[in-house]
Amino acid sequence: MNQPLTLNTAKAVGLQVHFAEFSASGPRPENQDATRLVTPAPALAASKGYLFGLADGVSHCSDGGLASRSTLQALAMDYYSTPETWGVAQALDRLLLAHNRWLLANGLLTTLSALVLRGRRFTLAHVGDCRVYRWHKGVLQRISEDHVWEPPDMQHVLKRALGLDQYVVMDYLDGELRQGERLLLISDGVWSTLNDTRIGTILSEQQDLDAAVRTLVNAAHLSGSQDNASAVLIQIDQLGTDTLADTLIQLQQWPLPPSLKPGQSFEGWQIEQRLGDSRQSLLYRVLDAERQPWLLKTLPDARHDEPGAGQALLLEEWFLRRVAGRFFPQVHPLPDRQHLYYVMRQYPGQTLAHTFQKQGPMELARWPSLARDLIGAVGLLHRRNIVHRDIKPENVLIDDNGELRVLDFGLAFCPGLSADGEGDVPGTPSFIAPEAFEGADPAPALDLYAASVTLYFLLTGHYPYGEIEAFQHRRFGNPIPVSRYRPDVPEWIEHHLDQALQADPAKRFETAEQWLLQLQHGELATLNTRTRPLLEREPLKVWQTVALLSLALNLLLWIMLLKH
Repeated sequence: MNQPLTLNTAKAVGLQVHFAEFSASGPRPENQDATRLVTPAPALAASKGYLFGLADGVSHCSDGGLASRSTLQALAMDYYSTPETWGVAQALDRLLLAHNRWLLANGLLTTLSALVLRGRRFTLAHVGDCRVYRWHKGVLQRISEDHVWEPPDMQHVLKRALGLDQYVVMDYLDGELRQGERLLLISDGVWSTLNDTRIGTILSEQQDLDAAVRTLVNAAHLSGSQDNASAVLIQIDQLGTDTLADTLIQLQQWPLPPSLKPGQSFEGWQIEQRLGDSRQSLLYRVLDAERQPWLLKTLPDARHDEPGAGQALLLEEWFLRRVAGRFFPQVHPLPDRQHLYYVMRQYPGQTLAHTFQKQGPMELARWPSLARDLIGAVGLLHRRNIVHRDIKPENVLIDDNGELRVLDFGLAFCPGLSADGEGDVPGTPSFIAPEAFEGADPAPALDLYAASVTLYFLLTGHYPYGEIEAFQHRRFGNPIPVSRYRPDVPEWIEHHLDQALQADPAKRFETAEQWLLQLQHGELATLNTRTRPLLEREPLKVWQTVALLSLALNLLLWIMLLKH
């Protein structure tokens, strides 16, 4: 049974491709090959790219067709659901490791070759014996390896495949695309009977992609292939824009803005005043054409030649773009930027540090709502694979509409993008989790701990382990109960903070979502305690009181009888 061929065109931020596919079962009754071509909406294609996959189910297992089709279905659905801050290979590897366990549990086995095209680059994920080629200007180059045993009589036996072992080892290859080149994915039913010379000749002779894939498959069967045969062919018509990493390298070569003065016009912005001038950054208040206030952030001259400083500033901007929406500042798109800076919305309001300085410890009635918003904001960051690393009252703003916004992403970390760094632990010492002082890698647990210190400090004006200086040798035992400083704190709040502030991360809340759920339960328990009758809440005390009153009344009657 033949699968209809497909020819299509896709565009994503400049990247333009044509592609075609063709698959035929040949002499076999069932086609256990599967192909998948995913061309999402432009915005998603720009961030995640186009996905092309070919899988060949192993026939001696329970259902090779199910294995190949389910693998490409899972790949297509799960890849586009991964956080945008994950690299392509990181996202593919995580979801394929999970799918491998499902295949293994169900006795299913398949090979897989998948290509993701994004911007100017490609990423190949490969395991098994399908093959992937690049063809450019008449030259054919194989870029995949056959994972089969070397002895001639064993070359049809896979030594690596999805569903074969508990831990699958995928091959990953990242490369630069070339305009006009073709990328070809073929199953072993094609290449086992057509050598590389014949494949290259067909690609050279057939300019039409539909004709090329059909010719490859039909030629394989005419040459004696007894297997299913499939081909996916992609042609790069136009290269796209750079990937994030390429963009960062390019943008950090921009010059720094000149020293900006109030009243000056700079790239369409009206400079109002300089708000901050530190060793790390410069911050200006600026107005747009509609007189709306924004904040322009750049580097001081002293950091212009500092390795990684420009990339760190642009990563900070990129993090804010990834978490756009509630809880975070809006970032301006800056279509005409020619210098190294970024611009974010200024929100009227006060930081929690400023509010505490003016009003002192927070009212208990406000604390649960603030806790929910702060933990919810941290959870959103973590779902996008970003660790803030500097949650503290100075970096949390409550705007004039009562909305919470997390500020200052200068220390934010994303695996695979941020530099690991060495030396001092980033952050403010009193808000740094104990395990970070011992060299723990950046992880969501660090933000959850810092958020809990923030919530503790806002109630008490103290730190759970005392104030920690940068030069101190830190010792962590048990956190000081919040009730020592605030006897009016309800027991459920004290219990939550005690758990969130434990020195051992295994004893704390594991995720923001878990903490939020427990907060909700704590509030509901308090509400129920307040609304239930006393007899339901404290039945033992009620009956003890009734018994004591009854005894006292009987004694009184007995004394009165004795007097008579």
